[in-house]
Amino acid sequence: MPSHLSADHPAAQPPGRGSVDALISQTRRLKGDVDAVRRDAPSDGLDPQERWQRALYDLALHQLTDLDEHLAQLRDGPPPVPSAPGEPSAARTAPPAPRRGSLLSRVGSAEWNLLTDEASWSGELYRILGRDRTAPPLTLDELPSLVLDEDRPRLTGMVTDCLVDAKRIDGEFRVVRPDGEVRTVHMMGEPVLAADGSTASMWAVLRDVSELRRSERAVSETRDSLQRQRQRAQSEHRLAVELQEAVLPPWRGSLRLPHQGTETLDLAAHYLPSSASALIGGDWYDALELADGETLLSVGDLTGHGVAVASGMATLLGAVRGMAMAGTQPGQLMSLLNQLLDATVQPALGSAVCCRYRPESRTLVWAQAGHPAPLLFRSGTGRRLNSPDGVLLGATSGAVYAQAEETLEPGDLLLLHTDGLVPGRSSTAAVNRLLDLAPRFDGARSAQDCVRMVMEEFGETEREDDACVLIAKVTS
Repeated sequence: MPSHLSADHPAAQPPGRGSVDALISQTRRLKGDVDAVRRDAPSDGLDPQERWQRALYDLALHQLTDLDEHLAQLRDGPPPVPSAPGEPSAARTAPPAPRRGSLLSRVGSAEWNLLTDEASWSGELYRILGRDRTAPPLTLDELPSLVLDEDRPRLTGMVTDCLVDAKRIDGEFRVVRPDGEVRTVHMMGEPVLAADGSTASMWAVLRDVSELRRSERAVSETRDSLQRQRQRAQSEHRLAVELQEAVLPPWRGSLRLPHQGTETLDLAAHYLPSSASALIGGDWYDALELADGETLLSVGDLTGHGVAVASGMATLLGAVRGMAMAGTQPGQLMSLLNQLLDATVQPALGSAVCCRYRPESRTLVWAQAGHPAPLLFRSGTGRRLNSPDGVLLGATSGAVYAQAEETLEPGDLLLLHTDGLVPGRSSTAAVNRLLDLAPRFDGARSAQDCVRMVMEEFGETEREDDACVLIAKVTS
């Protein structure tokens, strides 16, 4: 079959084997590298980004396989011409059929003679279209009968432009095989002109690109799914940030509580987001002047990230404030918080420490629920307060929480924090790192200066979880 506009045009010669062999070797090495990376890539089928990456790997491998077989055709040249009827049978042995799924099995050819109204198809084209090889090839008028209704005008238009205006054919359409399977076929062709310039015949190469298009659709669909997931994540992040900012104390810098009197606490706090996740966690800090003149101090952490966790944190913090304002003591307050988490529809675990400071006696009454104990710094040294009994919130129904008392002195500094403040450390090592700040705290003029020292030490550290710190300095 000619692949040119004129029968007088000489056929092109295949390139040298050496250069093509080198390209084949490079292609196969690259294919092996891509396949190795694909096998090592995590894929649990749940993460949209992993599904998109897996689809891209599959598409790349599909195209590299096709490239390998294209180059092999270039190296080997066109298939041998069938032997004439009079030649020995050994010379007439048919070449082996291409393996199923290979490029050669997915590329067929056809020629339609407009002068004799004859058609000739390659065996591969019969295989692509699912036709019986004993059946006569379809003419150009009959070919659209195999095509889906919505694609038929496209095929008719391409053939008409080729025959009337001598335009090249380059387009795709879908065919329905006799077994009902729908395949996507890419058709490329040209008219063959007679000596007088009229169209004598039309030749075409038809390639089954169903798997390629399926891979491309998988890439497109997983990319769209990933984009939607990212948009949802961005929306949830904005909502969680807005919710967190609405709930956490609005004050910035230092705060003194109670507002009246000489015995006050100089307060400062800071929230540190996770560097490993864009999602907001459930950490909180709070300081509130109560109706009886005492001061509430609390920090806590609800497990997880996202809008639901931020909403749960807001619920807990609201409950802490309400119960503390009503006079509930820390131990009983923790028991009620535990009941609240136990009664929620969405199971959750949390930790917290809650303190009531009585300014007239400088007494700190506190309780904890599976949370790091407050650190007390005095005269250049620091220690961890002995924790009263208390399990994680939401872990056990009907849990009872003990409380403890500590008498403070003017100049004392109290540090409350969540467990993500010193990342990559055990709880004991983290506490020791914080206690090492005691000499620096001793020279600090305010709670805000102490928070700044904590940020200088730990603020730039990569952290898996978010964290917060609350510092109270006893003044007189």
